[in-house]
Amino acid sequence: MINILVVEDDVNLNRIVCSYLNNSGFQAKGCLGAQEAYDAMYNNMFELIVSDIMMPEIDGFEFARTVRQVNKTIPILFMSAKDDLPSKQKGFQLGIDDYMVKPIEFDELLLRVRALLRRANIETERKIAVGNLELDADAMSAAVDGTEVPTTTREFNILYKLLSYPNKTFSRIQLMDEFWDVDTETNLRAVDVYITKLRDKFSVCDGFKIVTIRGLGYKAVQQ
Repeated sequence: MINILVVEDDVNLNRIVCSYLNNSGFQAKGCLGAQEAYDAMYNNMFELIVSDIMMPEIDGFEFARTVRQVNKTIPILFMSAKDDLPSKQKGFQLGIDDYMVKPIEFDELLLRVRALLRRANIETERKIAVGNLELDADAMSAAVDGTEVPTTTREFNILYKLLSYPNKTFSRIQLMDEFWDVDTETNLRAVDVYITKLRDKFSVCDGFKIVTIRGLGYKAVQQ
């Protein structure tokens, strides 16, 4: 699954952009400022960044400069109310890849995101094959030796996430934040329940196993 980081201090716009991208088949993570975005990038892998410019404390220019120091290839799309040429020039000089002026058209945003991902040669087939297991994110289906294994949406998303980043440990909090509603009253033990269900359903898979990392979380180890 393609992960997109949305850095925008307008809470409503952030939520709307993330919702639109999620409904378009991506996994969007919203951050309200650069520092929060740095923390998110430390704990997760993203394939593209959508960022505002005018943000408190650390603006989009400084954020893009810092990102480019550590990652020279990740596509960066500025989404800003600043419509002047000097701002656009400064952004591109810092290494951004595209620039949209607010108010944005969401259909156009989707076109630009997909174009940037194509230019970055990021795989968009959204299928994972590991041993005798095949996951198809578009069809939300899992098959072992060609036979479909029924899964709930949450079960599928957790498994797809783990297998998208083999050997990367995800904490229960990370999985809860990504796959449960923000206002859920479910406790972290729910993650353990889902991991147990996945282990049972895919026990005959020969290409991976879900490993518990004591005190940290879970990861998928390919065999």
